[in-house]
Amino acid sequence: MERDLNVLGESLQECGTDPVTGFFRDGCCTTGPEDLGSHTVCAVMTTEFLAHQLAVGNDLTTPRPELNFTGLRPGDRWCVVAARWLQAYHAGAAAPVVLASTHLRALDTIPLSVLRAHAVDVPADPSALG
Repeated sequence: MERDLNVLGESLQECGTDPVTGFFRDGCCTTGPEDLGSHTVCAVMTTEFLAHQLAVGNDLTTPRPELNFTGLRPGDRWCVVAARWLQAYHAGAAAPVVLASTHLRALDTIPLSVLRAHAVDVPADPSALG
């Protein structure tokens, strides 16, 4: 079994467990053939990114109990679809990215230089990211 690597070529690190993220809801941005959207970018939610996603029809803030989804708030870490993140980037609303937790497959859609330009270490109080 092939191990999952991040965009830095290292072992993929956990993205978030509160709420539990990932296509497979394993806390990591792991991917596979079932993940048609490529939920591979570990992003730290910001007010701007969440508003942009809502505006383009990707509501990440409304709870969906039937999907065991509590809704996201600024500061939450979430594995987002690479194409959606890139769309937000082009609109000037890109969320910060945790490179160690972003899957190598994200590079199929987003250049590493773009991800690096938005890289962030997750602060102790991520709500400060607004």
